[in-house]
Amino acid sequence: MADNLVAIEPRSFPEYERAVERGGAKLSPMGSEVRGLIWTDYSSPSALGEMIDANPQLEWVQLPFAGVDAFSEQLDKSVLFTSAKGAYREPVAEHALMLALALGRKIPIRVKASSWGKREAFSIYDSKVLLIGAGGISEELIKLLAPFRAEVTVVRNNPELEFSGAKITAGLDQLDSLIPWADIVIVTCALTEKTRGLINYQRLSLFKPTAYLVNVARGPIVLSDDLLRALDEGLLAGAGLDVSDPEPLPDGHAFFGRDDLILTPHTADTKEIVTRLFAIRIEQNVRAFLGNGSWVGRVSPSLGY
Repeated sequence: MADNLVAIEPRSFPEYERAVERGGAKLSPMGSEVRGLIWTDYSSPSALGEMIDANPQLEWVQLPFAGVDAFSEQLDKSVLFTSAKGAYREPVAEHALMLALALGRKIPIRVKASSWGKREAFSIYDSKVLLIGAGGISEELIKLLAPFRAEVTVVRNNPELEFSGAKITAGLDQLDSLIPWADIVIVTCALTEKTRGLINYQRLSLFKPTAYLVNVARGPIVLSDDLLRALDEGLLAGAGLDVSDPEPLPDGHAFFGRDDLILTPHTADTKEIVTRLFAIRIEQNVRAFLGNGSWVGRVSPSLGY
């Protein structure tokens, strides 16, 4: 069996093929001698499971996105999984900051205005920002927020591990006590059974009425109906969402057209943005697969990310 054969399925792209070759492996169609697999389709987790079952010689699978919730049923298979977690951190953090800035400056209102209107705005300078999640996106956000002198608290699963750049590192069990403190709450965490529905009506009722919510993680972390109710009741000043539940949202959904909500169609990391970044991750992990480097974005099946 050849030791350096890697397949790209179900669709191959020239950028990814070149990344495999730069990493030192040989590109091959899926076959009995292929030990490494680059999976490029997020929408077909069952097809990946079938391919793994049909190829017991596989040792490593590279998944295409940072979140691996769609592949939860495959993660117990006896292969090493790596994801793209951290690979798209810069553009997603940039998008989160954009949403926060646009909300504070009332852009949803101003882009539709036909008159001079009310003079109102919120500045993130010297603001209090709560980041839910301690991955690469939060790391980048702390860098981006530094010039604004924002005071940042990070909530993570393992609060004993201090998060660099955060004034406070706290556990999920402290979330309810921290939400009332924050001017901006930004969700960056992985979708797991623990975080599904994490931002519900009860927690939204803890927001300051002047505070904003931003979600660039996964839609089901924020309960859509609860968010609509909270916005209607004025429990928070607004929300910026790059993800939703369901996704995509149907035409005419109540999220559209609101003055207190910005909705972008999962464009924090578009194909044009991620292709180059995913190619870098492929090259890194091909090198690790061949014993010439360290794994990046290794998935923990028990944690679900």
